[in-house]
Amino acid sequence: MASPRLETFCCPNRDSATEFVVTFQPVLFGSLSLGSAALSVLFAVLQILPKRKGYRRLGQYPLPRPASSSRILFIISICDILGCSGIIVRSSVWLGLPSIIDQISVANNTDVWPEVFCVGSAMWIQLFFSASFWWTFCYAVDVFLVVKTSAGISTIILYHMITWGLAVLLCVEGVAMLYYPSISDCEQGLQHAIPHYVTTYAPMLLVLIANPVFFSQTVSAVTSLLKRRQGIYTENERQLANEIKIRFFKIMLVFFICWVPNIINESLLFYLEMQTDINDISFRNIRNAALITWFIMGILNPMQAFLNTLAFHGWTGFDVDLSLQQRRELAWDSGSTSAPNAASHNPMVGTTLLYQSHVQEAKKNMMGNGQHHSDAISVLSEGNWTLTFHNRKSTCVTNKTTDV
Repeated sequence: MASPRLETFCCPNRDSATEFVVTFQPVLFGSLSLGSAALSVLFAVLQILPKRKGYRRLGQYPLPRPASSSRILFIISICDILGCSGIIVRSSVWLGLPSIIDQISVANNTDVWPEVFCVGSAMWIQLFFSASFWWTFCYAVDVFLVVKTSAGISTIILYHMITWGLAVLLCVEGVAMLYYPSISDCEQGLQHAIPHYVTTYAPMLLVLIANPVFFSQTVSAVTSLLKRRQGIYTENERQLANEIKIRFFKIMLVFFICWVPNIINESLLFYLEMQTDINDISFRNIRNAALITWFIMGILNPMQAFLNTLAFHGWTGFDVDLSLQQRRELAWDSGSTSAPNAASHNPMVGTTLLYQSHVQEAKKNMMGNGQHHSDAISVLSEGNWTLTFHNRKSTCVTNKTTDV
């Protein structure tokens, strides 16, 4: 689980609210977190592996220039998997060596390794989940820019600088202020810990607030672009816009399910922390709600890795293809064979080539409609836009949902 309370727990003189939740049934909580993280990593890795039956995994493209948004989705999955790996290691050590927790709670302990492991594992988890938050925000910005301007694959370098720079900066700054003047003697007081919690929850709140706005604007822009492309808005275009809208809804739904419990739990613990005696009978319901949301966090936070891949691509199946040579041959075939031959060998390649000719024809038809429309089509033709066949009549529909 990714919570700043676990970093606060590394201080021997931790606050009473942190002590209350972290020390409540630690074996049960660690087992649930370990099981959830292990299952999430297993299925997330299975999701992004290449498949034999023509299903394209994250990061594998039939065209030479994949859209930056597709790469961002792949990076988000990698960050989630690395964050879950940290949860697996920390939970395993805490379950296998419970004496480490006892040594962390001892002030002025001469053995620094328990505290080093506590801080290191907590920072690892926070860093990669924070990076996942920043990449999710950049994804919303990127899909908006792709349909509104000529932003493309070159912006991925800027995204790397922003996401990793902010994630590392906020993580280091928050931890440095939390453990001042030293890990074994952290400065007490709610005001001292607030900057650490702000640096942890700022990117999360940014995604919860800003991403729905960007996604809504992107759907409107896609609808407008589809209408201008052919001058009509048919059922195919309407279905494409609905698919994109559903894709965005799934992404935000997963984020809300996995991380809103953290905000609720932190609000409850802050309320308890401001009280003189959190064990007072009048706070019983607050304590119970804090414990319930704490265990919910331990289960749902790690599940983001798997649930995100479902939101991005749906269920990809178990038919994994680990043949590197076969994938290379398919890549060469997509660029060297004709559309009919490629379609008989690999349907995805055939539809890709069909879409290339469709885009060229659309560009010719729109030459008289202004330079802006032509540029927009050029942007949309980049990446791995393909055609999918709907119904038995093989009606061609532009499928941008694999990139958006």
